[in-house]
Amino acid sequence: MPPLPKDPALRQRRNKTSTRARLETEEQSLVEAPPRLPYGRDWHKLTKAWWRDVWASPMAGEYLSADVHGLYMLAELIDQFWKEPTQGLAAEIRLQRQCFGLTPIDRRRLQWEVARSEVATTRRDQRRVRSAQDGDMDPREALRVIK
Repeated sequence: MPPLPKDPALRQRRNKTSTRARLETEEQSLVEAPPRLPYGRDWHKLTKAWWRDVWASPMAGEYLSADVHGLYMLAELIDQFWKEPTQGLAAEIRLQRQCFGLTPIDRRRLQWEVARSEVATTRRDQRRVRSAQDGDMDPREALRVIK
């Protein structure tokens, strides 16, 4: 007969992560963003758009006031890149944006899960059904578990 499982209260290792978070979608996020990029320079329009997108994203809810300084430095790098792109700047931007969960793989590494609205889930399911009907994919992939 196999041994009985250990009582969970006695376990030494629980495999809990400290960075795991469920991020709210843009409509649900109520984070107050810094009003704008620092004054004293002419920011590229794509840098300004990036800044607005970052603060409208679900990840903004995880940022602390101390993180704003790092985002300002990243904005500086992005601005330099849009004005005069180099491979070195692109590499540094890639490294710096990992810290803020700005790409899907970074969010996965940080174990941040973006909450999906019911509308988005329904649209995704409808796209899968249409693809299956058109013969673009295996029809079984359109199926999902109903809870």
